[in-house]
Amino acid sequence: MIHGSLVAIVTPFKNGKIDEDALTELIEFQIENGTHGIVPCGTTGESPTLSHEEHEYVIELTVKTVNKRVPVIAGTGSNSTKEAIRLTRFAKEIGADGALVVVPYYNKPTQEGLYQHFKQIASQVDIPIILYNIPGRSVVNMAPETVARLAGDFKNIVGVKEATGSVPQASKVIQLCGPDFIVLSGEDALNFPLMAIGARGFITVTANIAPKDVADLYNHFSSGDFEKARELHYKLQPLNEALFMETNPIPIKAALSIMDKIKYEYRLPLTEMTDAHFEELKAALSNYGLVS
Repeated sequence: MIHGSLVAIVTPFKNGKIDEDALTELIEFQIENGTHGIVPCGTTGESPTLSHEEHEYVIELTVKTVNKRVPVIAGTGSNSTKEAIRLTRFAKEIGADGALVVVPYYNKPTQEGLYQHFKQIASQVDIPIILYNIPGRSVVNMAPETVARLAGDFKNIVGVKEATGSVPQASKVIQLCGPDFIVLSGEDALNFPLMAIGARGFITVTANIAPKDVADLYNHFSSGDFEKARELHYKLQPLNEALFMETNPIPIKAALSIMDKIKYEYRLPLTEMTDAHFEELKAALSNYGLVS
């Protein structure tokens, strides 16, 4: 069952290469603090600048390190249907529990093109698939009707990461797809509101640095303690805002470096934060109690 706080984990680099030790330590940090699942090679994992070999390596290392303690939902999307099939097939073969497959970016397909893209993947790889709708990056917004069509036609298309920032769109997806379809928030500021309308959890950036509080937000909500969940929603709000001052994953990797968990390193075209934003981020982490 895919639910709860699923961390969109960063890909740490060291001298231009994947930092295996840092990644395994980050995964242990997440599991120890109650995170319900790990999502490697998503947007936050800088998947667009990973080579095919690196992409597969990160998925394989994550699956191996997690060792079935929580689900691993591997990012396997591409703007090439053939490539997305290959990556999704690799994720299944290596033992991932599901695949997060983004709406094709740059190509700008029609709704029929989106349907045919995901049809090919779902037909050729028997693994639970979470659609990933993020029009701010992919340009195209996958309509709720297209999501419902896919959910109705393919049993292994089990959910969607809704990162449109639109509560009405998420509501329509839930209404059209029914209670068994898994809707996950894709925007940390909307985790609590989307659960209030029926989402099963969220794929979260903020959990990279505050895994316990983010997981507890879900835990309290799912147990019916809405007041405690709401308190955590507002407690986390300044942190959520700080982590999106610049393009994700720039601030979250900066935050993890401030916390001495990874090196302060990206791949172009991503760059380090501006000095002013970096100081604002340090202040937010300090105010939250994550650093002294």
